[in-house]
Amino acid sequence: MRSQERTIRTGLHTTVGVGTMLTSALIAEFIAPSDHLWLVSPWITDVQILDNSHGAYDALFGDVPPQSCRLSDAIARIAHGGAKIHVVTRPDAHNDDFLRRLLTKAAAPDRIHSAQDPNIHEKTMCGNDWMLSGSMNFTIRGMAKNDERVTYTAGIDAAAQARLDLAERWGDAA
Repeated sequence: MRSQERTIRTGLHTTVGVGTMLTSALIAEFIAPSDHLWLVSPWITDVQILDNSHGAYDALFGDVPPQSCRLSDAIARIAHGGAKIHVVTRPDAHNDDFLRRLLTKAAAPDRIHSAQDPNIHEKTMCGNDWMLSGSMNFTIRGMAKNDERVTYTAGIDAAAQARLDLAERWGDAA
């Protein structure tokens, strides 16, 4: 399958953000979880991914829909759906809150594989047939303030190659 790509440049000067693109990708994962979902970023903050204060996403959540959905909520939900989650980040106190929340929310902590690498610089989120990669850390500044370049790639071949490369570097099955 031929890959399709969309590159955006985000930041305060462009008034373009990555939030909608990331939210759309994660909603698709709620509906049809990937076998393996990779989140690779030196720094990760438990950012709000989805604002449900007006009930726009109630149908996704069932009987008790939340007002908002943070990154750890979204990834734990995808793990509940059957995905094996792989998180690679730096061994830094900044990342501890996100990792702790993710493990607390995951119904099956064995579905979460985390690795820490002091040299990690890559920033990628990758599912079965899509990936988001570029210069952006998954943090408040990375997603809303810094000037960043982010590419969304839709395509099984590109995503499969990325998952194989990530698994070779940080272990666990891709």
